[in-house]
Amino acid sequence: MDMLNGKTVLLGVTGGIAAYKAAALASALVKQRAAVEVVMTEHATRFIAPLTFEQLTGRRVMVDTFDRNFAHQVEHIALADRADLVLIAPATANVCAKLAHGLADDMLTTTVLACTCPKLIAPAMNTHMYENPVTRDNLELLRKYGWEVIEPASGRLACGSVGPGKLPEPELLLEHVLRAIALPHDLEGRRVLVTAGPTREALDPVRYLTNRSTGKMGYAIARAAMRRGAAVTLITGPTALTPPPFVEVVPVESAADMFGAVAARLEEADFLFKAAAVADYAPAARAEDKIKKKEGDLSLPLVRTRDILAYAGEHRRPGQVICGFSMETRDLLENSRAKLEKKRVDMICANSLRQEGAGFGVDTNVITLLTAAGAEDLPLMSKDEAAGVILDRALALSRAMC
Repeated sequence: MDMLNGKTVLLGVTGGIAAYKAAALASALVKQRAAVEVVMTEHATRFIAPLTFEQLTGRRVMVDTFDRNFAHQVEHIALADRADLVLIAPATANVCAKLAHGLADDMLTTTVLACTCPKLIAPAMNTHMYENPVTRDNLELLRKYGWEVIEPASGRLACGSVGPGKLPEPELLLEHVLRAIALPHDLEGRRVLVTAGPTREALDPVRYLTNRSTGKMGYAIARAAMRRGAAVTLITGPTALTPPPFVEVVPVESAADMFGAVAARLEEADFLFKAAAVADYAPAARAEDKIKKKEGDLSLPLVRTRDILAYAGEHRRPGQVICGFSMETRDLLENSRAKLEKKRVDMICANSLRQEGAGFGVDTNVITLLTAAGAEDLPLMSKDEAAGVILDRALALSRAMC
């Protein structure tokens, strides 16, 4: 919860009904240890009181450019110099127009005009106002000048209209901030392919064979790679998890589906993290109707599925880094070392189902990283933290190949 520790976020709040969501966003930013400086327009104070933000952030809200409490310094310049990121949420059509054309007639626009840090803007307004060609042109101008425009959500608006114009939820706005400044973008321009979750091998229209994987480790790797600037594709079996934003998601069901999805995308990937728990065996045939219960035992013939990691190792292109995962119940290092060599991959992330904190469905992991250079034992850590370490080691392997 401290991904923004040491960062200053300038949160601009303008005069729309969605201003109430900015309070939840300010709270979420503070929980990530950001210093949140709120600047409001005069109209915004009609929708939500500055005191709300002051209580949430522990900092004085700025509204008036000529506030005598800041007379000791040129406050809008000092704030612009401190800011690591600007986020205007919500942004009215009026403020979008002023920022697009360099107008600076209040504390917010004056401060933002002096900012050189990354700038995000989240338009929120009536659907017809948002779709007006003038507004669209203003948003294109903002993009031209380096702003990231956060597309509004669609739904029923306060005015009664239905369509685009809603301010996205605070959780998504926070993800935009985290992607922009939480981590160094050392994977910028790189393509990362991640597999996650279990597969399901159908017996009949009702039943299937599967495993206990929840997908949490693979999803954590995809999320961390996205926040470090990578273009991420997540190939996922059925899970209850919400996919990370800003990631291409490819849902699959069976081991054959996952094999096809990986094979089709392997060539373009710079990194492959095969964290999915893919079935080693599948029913030899899928019954068209439900298999009915009979007297006595039932035998199900199984066939071997195609080995995705071995295929990737055989068909890798120069410069690719391939990382597999190994979940064992005994002989962890021996089995994982054999997998590293047999599959011809660069790294194996090994963990034991017997190790407390490393099983399926938990938010932590205890991993041993195996490469040609040896083994590295990682302590118990969250899967998000483990994902960061795995990416660090994979990036080091990539740089060593150059």
